[in-house]
Amino acid sequence: MRYIPVVLASFLVASCDLVTPDEIINPNVDESAFLDSDNPMETWVNGTEKEFALHMSDFVELMEILSDNYFNNYTRSSKVFDVPQLLYTDADVINLQRHVASLREMADYGLTTVAKADPKTSDADRFHLLYIKAYSFLLAGDFFRALPIVSGGDLVEWDGQLKKAIEVLDEAMPLANTDTDRAFILTLRARAAHRLGWREQAVANARQALSFSGNFYRQVLFDSKNGVLNRAQEAIWSDWFQPLPRLDFLDPKYYQMNSTDQCPITIAKAEENLLILAEAALAENNLLEAKKQLSALLTLVKARPVQTGINDQLEGRYNGGLKAFPNDPEYRVQASPDDSLRVGLIIDRRPPFLISIPYISGTSVSQQMIDGLDNHDSALELLYLMRQEIFFAEGRRPADLGIRLPLCEAEAANVENAQAYITPWIPAFVPQNYGLDDFTIDEEKKVVTITHNMNRVIVANAHAADVAPFE
Repeated sequence: MRYIPVVLASFLVASCDLVTPDEIINPNVDESAFLDSDNPMETWVNGTEKEFALHMSDFVELMEILSDNYFNNYTRSSKVFDVPQLLYTDADVINLQRHVASLREMADYGLTTVAKADPKTSDADRFHLLYIKAYSFLLAGDFFRALPIVSGGDLVEWDGQLKKAIEVLDEAMPLANTDTDRAFILTLRARAAHRLGWREQAVANARQALSFSGNFYRQVLFDSKNGVLNRAQEAIWSDWFQPLPRLDFLDPKYYQMNSTDQCPITIAKAEENLLILAEAALAENNLLEAKKQLSALLTLVKARPVQTGINDQLEGRYNGGLKAFPNDPEYRVQASPDDSLRVGLIIDRRPPFLISIPYISGTSVSQQMIDGLDNHDSALELLYLMRQEIFFAEGRRPADLGIRLPLCEAEAANVENAQAYITPWIPAFVPQNYGLDDFTIDEEKKVVTITHNMNRVIVANAHAADVAPFE
């Protein structure tokens, strides 16, 4: 007899017969009882969306410290992703892979077994499950070298995962019944095509998405009352994770205005389409068009909401951590020893000051910086800086750096040809020994110098297979 996983049963709606009067979930409900209950599809979609949110918070937490966005300055969370060290025996690597598989399997179960059992299943239900399934393939394609696409199946490399994502998104598209939903699906499709280097498809999808909505965003939601918590928020709002100093002005993207606040995580937004159009224009050596798209992007980012009045005064940028981070707006920051100094990147969060943080998208790039672009490489570097800032704290950066996780030990024991994938893919140009997060502070001159400007490193290696897919 099969039992519904407790992790999904815990998200049953209050009206469901599987919840006892005192709101304690009955752990002995079997599959047939669930399928015969009232509205099983509604319950299943709710549970799948809950797991999607929880798994996304795990991905964001770990992908942010795997990148040059954040350093884990505390004892909780991974202490090796910052190195970066990615062992196929690492529990975090195993769990992230399980998250991908569980999202895929939950979506498939809903689309087949639950849909067959519930005559009330709607196109909206199918749409939600399909985009979650597609997103599982996007996660696999962005962050892993190879994974199965069915339980117990053969390994499929990252590019095959992204192609599968596109197939599922094509299934979802006819079920999208609003312009926002259509823009969402097309943006995910453009994202996959961009990573595959399919410039024409990515551009076509990006343009079509923008025609449906030029300012949409889609998020996963959390709920403190029901224990659906954004675990990335705990790491970012507290003093575990410290941002690279030139990204200080964007932190904390997940904050608490009161003790129960749980901030959502953005999983798609219109900004991605403008970034894709600008990058495609640069690949065609059309600097003028690229600047036009970057200007439109800047206008959109400036129109995004900003949360004011955030009390981040307990954030000392050290508080007994491994190393001190600058906490004074007088500091000027340079992205590498060869870069010019910039002001305004570090904000004053010391008492009595309250801070303001953009929580959909933010950037330090100005119109003057865009207007001053005069060559391909400087424009591509600025574009990848905007990608880094706009997707900050959304778990996207490792894909732009070309880093891929290995096949985990548990999966490797059960598939053929596993040995080729049990080591991570870390491009040679990615610094080791915590180099992604390295910087120095000159207290006398009030200067912070980042050791590696990774956006310039991306441009220098743009013709490698790992980064800048359109080059």
